[in-house]
Amino acid sequence: MGSNFIRYVLDNFQKTKIINLDLLTYAGNKENLNGIPLKNYRFVKGDINDTALAAKLMKSADLAVNFAAETHVDRSIHGRAPDFVRTNILGLHSLLEALRQSPNILKMVQISTDEVWGDLSLNSKIKFNEDSPFRPNSPYAASKAAGDLLARSYVRTYGLPIIVSHSVNNFGPRQFPEKLIPFFTLQAMRNKPLPLYGDGKNIRDWLYVDDHTLAILTLLQKAEGGEVYAISRGEEYSNLEIADKILKILDKPRNLIIFVKDRPAHDRRYSVNSLKLRRLGWKPRHSLEEQFRNTINWYKENSGWIFNVLKRNSKINRHIKL
Repeated sequence: MGSNFIRYVLDNFQKTKIINLDLLTYAGNKENLNGIPLKNYRFVKGDINDTALAAKLMKSADLAVNFAAETHVDRSIHGRAPDFVRTNILGLHSLLEALRQSPNILKMVQISTDEVWGDLSLNSKIKFNEDSPFRPNSPYAASKAAGDLLARSYVRTYGLPIIVSHSVNNFGPRQFPEKLIPFFTLQAMRNKPLPLYGDGKNIRDWLYVDDHTLAILTLLQKAEGGEVYAISRGEEYSNLEIADKILKILDKPRNLIIFVKDRPAHDRRYSVNSLKLRRLGWKPRHSLEEQFRNTINWYKENSGWIFNVLKRNSKINRHIKL
């Protein structure tokens, strides 16, 4: 999401300058920004927990977007929860303290998730919105909810111009291969099993990554500090349907799908109402079906990127059950 945001902004706003602060942990990849125009881009390797560094960088900026996060639910469940607390709570707190020292920052968008609201039954008529109560079911979702509450407190206590966004699942090129779509795509390309949790009927709303970028730009341009916005396309698919789509595009047999034991507290369904954001003028521009096919084809055509990612992260050669 972060690298696609940078690419889009540099391609479409030639006078805009971007400072990219990134620690380059396991999923960080400078290769994701190969080919961008460097005239208006500066990379700084560093930790968002370094408040002094963040404050220093904010002095030469007027807008900030926090994409930094630990995001993979399985990792938060299976022993890596401290990483999620450190980045998603303490890291955000560090940025909020830096923001307090940076009166020149006009707005900061905190990128959050729809998972903070918990889940819905498969046949529910309810849609989550900005006023839905927080009911996180995984350590990942709980860490993001805690960060969101910290952001709210800094808006109320210190009057900071923070906007929180809650997006549904993103997909697109260059996504780290632990995520469902790239993982299943790579598995299918190698004729390996696609492991689905439970019955595979868990439902998600999918948004193309550039439409998410356009939503964040809309918030930076039009939203008021202190507001919260949900971001969704409104097209929901089960994990089984996503697996079927991938196999169809790659012309692979359906018997590659296998069903495995469900993970703990696996959210059943997310459904999100983004009317508040749409009232600011945002709406998805990209055809989901077309971009889904384009995304699968991107992985087919970029074997070098895949090889480099797998080489740096041998762990993801194992089956990551999603």
